[in-house]
Amino acid sequence: MTKPAASPRRTPLGSRRPEWAGRNYVLLTAATIVTNLGAHGALIATTWAVFETGGSAGDVGLVAMARFLPLVLFLLIGGAVADRIPRHRVMVAANALNCVSQAVFAVLVLSGEARIWQMMVLTALCGTGQAFFNPAAEGMLMSSVSGEQAGRAFAVYRMAMHGAGIGGAALGGALVAFVGPGWVLAIDALAFAVAGGLRAFLDLSGTPERAPGGGLFADLREGWQEFIGRPWLWSIVAQFSVVVGLIGAVESVFGPLVARDQLGGARPWGIALAAYGVGTVAGAVLMTRWKPRRMLFVGTLCVFPIALPSAALAVPLDAVGLTIAMFVSGVAIEVFGVSWMTTMHQEIPEEKLSRVSAYDWFGSTALLPLTTALAGPAESAFGRNEALWGAAALMVLVTALVLLVPDVRNMTRRPHTKAVAGGPPASTAAHVSVDTSVDASVDASADASTSDSADTEGALRRNG
Repeated sequence: MTKPAASPRRTPLGSRRPEWAGRNYVLLTAATIVTNLGAHGALIATTWAVFETGGSAGDVGLVAMARFLPLVLFLLIGGAVADRIPRHRVMVAANALNCVSQAVFAVLVLSGEARIWQMMVLTALCGTGQAFFNPAAEGMLMSSVSGEQAGRAFAVYRMAMHGAGIGGAALGGALVAFVGPGWVLAIDALAFAVAGGLRAFLDLSGTPERAPGGGLFADLREGWQEFIGRPWLWSIVAQFSVVVGLIGAVESVFGPLVARDQLGGARPWGIALAAYGVGTVAGAVLMTRWKPRRMLFVGTLCVFPIALPSAALAVPLDAVGLTIAMFVSGVAIEVFGVSWMTTMHQEIPEEKLSRVSAYDWFGSTALLPLTTALAGPAESAFGRNEALWGAAALMVLVTALVLLVPDVRNMTRRPHTKAVAGGPPASTAAHVSVDTSVDASVDASADASTSDSADTEGALRRNG
């Protein structure tokens, strides 16, 4: 009887792959690296493609809006679809749509025939693909590792994701300068094709079978009930609806303006944004080792430093001070991300992960277009520094309010078992539920029992 239990710990001779890195996890991580390398370069290429056609800053905003609107509109449907049919099929279909739209975009730009309305249509198709892809991908990732091993796996995944994003932006910027935006868009199309091919090999044999649903709207209603019935979930999503909206206004409007007028140009702002990216990687490295017991409480405390960049711009600090604030903010947001996924993985049933994730994404990004549009009028009405101080204060306020929710303060990590698709078998230990009111000695023993397993991590909706 003990022989089968020991077999999951064996690894192939000469293999350097950790025990928790199963087949699906490796494929998902590799595909994410490929797509992030292409996508972050494509964002830069899209802006320059608009400028090359004679477009204005307003046209850049229109093209960006065309991508964002279908992302918001179709997220909930994408989550319901991903919980009804195999998630890897949704991911592959979304990658195929993105591949085709980016390839057509590249051809138009390279031929010199691109028009603003064409760019808007093609970026809208990309946004639609992402609306279906994001909930499916998040559900697939959380199903690819066991509860006991999820923390380290998620942290390494996010480290790879952020690192690829930083590298993709740097490489994309250089390629736009040397070969033009059309070729960067073509590379992005190729990246989607390669990533879709990798995701086609995902194994769903270990995923629990789902009972037939009552239709798309019934699934959406069930996902809503799951979402609204958990105070910790909807309160933090509401919090991040405000936080993400304010971050968007600060980073897209106020940051570049302060850099231009008071820091000497675009270069200090670019360095500060790079520092934020490095901070997210550092935060992911930290979370491969750190296992906070009250993960949601710790994660929420780490939202407070996210207000630092707004305050730094309001002072304003010099370029060094702003860079430090952005780095600290990046580390903090990643600690929250780890803690959030820890909680989602532990608390949400596997068959509802994509629907709940869709409500999470939807709520967290809902105010983004509004706050970005109001940034200019707010500066005119109150002044730039006052608007920035107001943004920082509002982030602190909504975060403090979330700490009033008992589950946010008291929820604890517990020994957890989940079926894993395409990965090593889950632990044979019983699924133990630990009440949040247990005394300190019980909590200490629970911590000791899981000290060799990495903590489960969390995802910032929004995107962080």
